[in-house]
Amino acid sequence: MHIQNSIITDVPQILALYEYARNYQSTKGAVAWPQFDNTIIENEIIENCQWKLMINNDIACIWATTFTDSQIWEERNYDPSVYIHRIAKHPNYKGQNLVNEIIEWAKKYATLHSKNYIRLDTVGNNIGLINYYKKCGFAFLGLFTLKTTKGLPAHYQQGPVSLFEIKL
Repeated sequence: MHIQNSIITDVPQILALYEYARNYQSTKGAVAWPQFDNTIIENEIIENCQWKLMINNDIACIWATTFTDSQIWEERNYDPSVYIHRIAKHPNYKGQNLVNEIIEWAKKYATLHSKNYIRLDTVGNNIGLINYYKKCGFAFLGLFTLKTTKGLPAHYQQGPVSLFEIKL
């Protein structure tokens, strides 16, 4: 198992993982992700902020990172943080605690970049996901209504956001 940056040839697999995630979200009654544009993913790859967790030769999990997320985190964005977005696991690797692997990687990544927090968000009051992220070590900060969702993916218009962080 190892983590590395995604590459352009991974885009079809990344899109497939997002589709798996979207279908899973729908079956759970959660706010489902919209279909993401290839350009967003390609730009994240070019900027070295799209990641993959490899098991053998398989992409088991993907996510994206940023060092700023002002529209979602508002005044908290001033805290030096790594923001994790769109964690999507391949169904063959469910139940293998891959989010914990991402967290351990993110702690090192954040320290390397002089960041004090690892943060993530999810849309809606998804009790199961809230409890899962808490179990993974995140503090649940609560539900927040964003001041504006203009420019954010469409699912951010479907309810408040749940905010989570790990202070390093």
